[in-house]
Amino acid sequence: MQYIENRIFDEMEIGESAELVRTLRPEDIELFAVMSGDVNPAHVDAEFAGSDMFHRVIAHGMWGGALISAVLGTELPGPGTIYLDQSFSFRAPVGVGDTVTIRVTVAEKIAEHKHVALDCLCTNQKGETVIEGRALVIAPSVKVRRPRIVLPEVHLHARGDRFDELIRATAPLDPVRTAVVHPCDALSLRGALEAGDKALIIPVLVGPRAKIEAAAAEIDRDLSGIEIVEVPHSHAAADTAVALARKGEVGMLMKGKLHTDELLAAAVNRDTGLRTERRMSHVFALDVPNYPRPLFVTDAAINISPDLATKRDIVQNVIELALALGIKIPKVAILSAVETVTPSIPSTLDAAALCKMAERGQILGGVIDGPLAFDNAVSKVAAEAKGIRSDVAGQADILIVPDLEAGNMVAKQLIYLAGADAAGIVLGARVPIVLTSRADGVMSRLASAAMAQLLVHRGAAGTA
Repeated sequence: MQYIENRIFDEMEIGESAELVRTLRPEDIELFAVMSGDVNPAHVDAEFAGSDMFHRVIAHGMWGGALISAVLGTELPGPGTIYLDQSFSFRAPVGVGDTVTIRVTVAEKIAEHKHVALDCLCTNQKGETVIEGRALVIAPSVKVRRPRIVLPEVHLHARGDRFDELIRATAPLDPVRTAVVHPCDALSLRGALEAGDKALIIPVLVGPRAKIEAAAAEIDRDLSGIEIVEVPHSHAAADTAVALARKGEVGMLMKGKLHTDELLAAAVNRDTGLRTERRMSHVFALDVPNYPRPLFVTDAAINISPDLATKRDIVQNVIELALALGIKIPKVAILSAVETVTPSIPSTLDAAALCKMAERGQILGGVIDGPLAFDNAVSKVAAEAKGIRSDVAGQADILIVPDLEAGNMVAKQLIYLAGADAAGIVLGARVPIVLTSRADGVMSRLASAAMAQLLVHRGAAGTA
């Protein structure tokens, strides 16, 4: 165990010093900005900083000041020190990658009130002074030796960043004419209209005109120039939107305020729906804090207990989506409770069969491994601890779950416990279907529309 121990007033000597060394990381700047609220673009905006006087992102000046405080509070004098005064002179900037040595040196002891003055000096790896100053403290008079507290890990995550990247990727593409099914509440209508504003879609609103116009009034939006296909209720809206897709008049569907079952019932109808030779499946696209890449979970909404043939389609569907989103070689983990093929656990047999199917060219475009337990799929540490050697383990892009129950639990846990943002679409139909929850916000709807737009332009929707 490491300890932290102070130097009391009587022990301290003139010229005595203590120091610490820190290398500035981008996350240090971000964390200091979050803590302080200081979002000066010189510190947090690389484009601005590149044109500023230092031509790079630099640390907040008080980041160095905080490190001086750390030496005073933990090393010299240490615990029990009371800060009275501090002067700073900032001589040079500290940029990302710079290594700073922070040294405090006892300059003067004043017996009355046990005051101590300390010279403070921060230098970079070149020996250049970046900060200098003087601190005045009340030194402790009682000896303290305590276990050094282990700080928690901090992971910074800007919500929506990966979804913003996804939307930006659609900039060169033409918007896709899209049937928005029963957009009769403020949230679903706003999501559709904003997707239109961002040139992701050309919205065709399918539903009761009066309800759509009431929702538009609620969000203060003008529907001039936007096509409305009037139908009496949500069932008719689903049937009409599917018919538009069958005739090629729209390139994708977007769910509004209606139950998922209503929309999917129309889509899967054998005579009038959007079936292809491929089984339809749903995929959650998740932006998970602390995970270094987008994560796709499938199928958590349509196929309750898929057999091997259905799982093959589920895997191929999501691989094609990942390719459309720019993932060059999607890594697919077939999940089970264990990472060994176990006859008493059917999902492990399916996993082994899917891997063999990929070997034989029955599944194309990705790298597949399984069975893998969840931890082995997303954590290299867990995979290495179990001796798993795999191109997928610990770095999966896609999680294929054994059944709908498992998928729903995995996705919802990541959303509600890990703080993941989620988008969702249905694959394997003649056109992609943007299928979000009624509780999802506008960003989720925009990201879902962007995925569908990229898929349409890649020409992968519904192909075998």
